Amino acid sequence: MPNITVADRLRQAAFALFAEQGYDATSVDEIAERAGVGRSTFFRTYPTKEAVIFPDHEQVLARIEARLEAAAPGQHFLAVREAARLVLRHYLDEGDHARARYRLTRSVPALREREIAGMQRYQETFRVFIRGWDAEPDPADALRADLHAELLAAALVTAHNHVLRRWLRDTTNDPEAEFDSAMAEVERLFSTREPAGGHVVVLGPGADLNQALAAVREALS
Repeated sequence: MPNITVADRLRQAAFALFAEQGYDATSVDEIAERAGVGRSTFFRTYPTKEAVIFPDHEQVLARIEARLEAAAPGQHFLAVREAARLVLRHYLDEGDHARARYRLTRSVPALREREIAGMQRYQETFRVFIRGWDAEPDPADALRADLHAELLAAALVTAHNHVLRRWLRDTTNDPEAEFDSAMAEVERLFSTREPAGGHVVVLGPGADLNQALAAVREALS
């Protein structure tokens, strides 16, 4: 049987009390007493009562950043997909705690705001990474590259959250498979973006060069 840390005991006590009497009605002293520790021990472990709800946020973010930094050339979407999966698996591993947090964040606005802020940090991390796919883009193409990064990062987080919410609401028994399908749809939607580089146009005998150039300009626009 694995050892239960003080942090785990405090979190279990907190969630139990939140379920019994509500988040606002539960004090730090009550959580510490239920966990069998002193008030000072609580604050050495968690800086605030709110922090006990989201104890592993920074750790997950660090794992995401490490996975993105390890991306192999030409495997950028694989990296963001696997980084997003790290978040999903973190929630899956939490099990009932994740579902309890979901219920709390739906009833306590301050917790919901913190949850949204956390997701925005994930999205910003993805956006910065995606924007870096074009190391030195054409200045004339910078606006499009910025927009592409914003849209793709938002799509990744939205697809992840869609699957996660289905699992939290107990409406899916296979979130991993649904995640794969959701990521495949995101990749399909953004796969039309051409990589940096040139294009080869082959003209047949007697072809009108001006008409061909006009057609190419229209296709690229």
